[in-house]
Amino acid sequence: MPEMLEIEVYRRAAERVVGRRITQVHAPDGWYLKEGLTAPVLEKVVEGRTVTALRRRGKLLLVDTDEDGPTIGLRFGMTGRLLVDGRAGIEHLEYSSLRDNPEWDRVVFAFEGGGELRIRDPRRLGGVLLDPAEERLGPDALSVTPAQLRDLLATSRAPVKARLMDQSVVAGIGNLLVDEALWRAGIDPARESRTLTANELRRLHKHLRATLVELGERGGSHTGDLQDERRRDGVCPRDGTPLLRRTVGGRTTYSCPKHQV
Repeated sequence: MPEMLEIEVYRRAAERVVGRRITQVHAPDGWYLKEGLTAPVLEKVVEGRTVTALRRRGKLLLVDTDEDGPTIGLRFGMTGRLLVDGRAGIEHLEYSSLRDNPEWDRVVFAFEGGGELRIRDPRRLGGVLLDPAEERLGPDALSVTPAQLRDLLATSRAPVKARLMDQSVVAGIGNLLVDEALWRAGIDPARESRTLTANELRRLHKHLRATLVELGERGGSHTGDLQDERRRDGVCPRDGTPLLRRTVGGRTTYSCPKHQV
């Protein structure tokens, strides 16, 4: 499932289209166009524009166009893949289909002289936006400071996992990354955010950043130490305790009842 680490892979793969002119947009799935956007509007405002930059904010890929042109926001949901010039930035996503069906193509941006950006998404949980409200997103998880993290959690009654996955609070963290970071930090995902002590907050920030850096180097959100044990009979890789499986923040959650308190 694409979390911020996968979107960063997509961003790097798509950098090759900077400087190219969009000549045609194919958006056959109206459901995939969000916030009132329609295919005719997307075509009208995007065709003829030149890509000037590729950016990432959390799990959102941002395609900037000419100085007076729109920014195209691309969301990938749980199963969206980005194909650049016919090549996938990531061949296979965890929990997605192993099939590669062109019928799952939701939007295609074709460029002058050949080449394209294409989103292929079996479950249709991603989307395309024009000039997305970036200010609604919290700080990117890789740039959040210890003081910011403390302030974002200090007064919330929400479970710490739910708070960290709220994109308006911290942008970029999904289910796999948050479970891994909390497991490493020894913090129960269901703890009320406001109950974390100063030492626990510092430990959480340290392990959150380390998780993002290390798993980014390994190859993605699915490469965590906890990942292979995310199953009903899984045990804690640290101490062998049977993992607790429950729903926290609306997501299936795995944690160790012994060392995560």
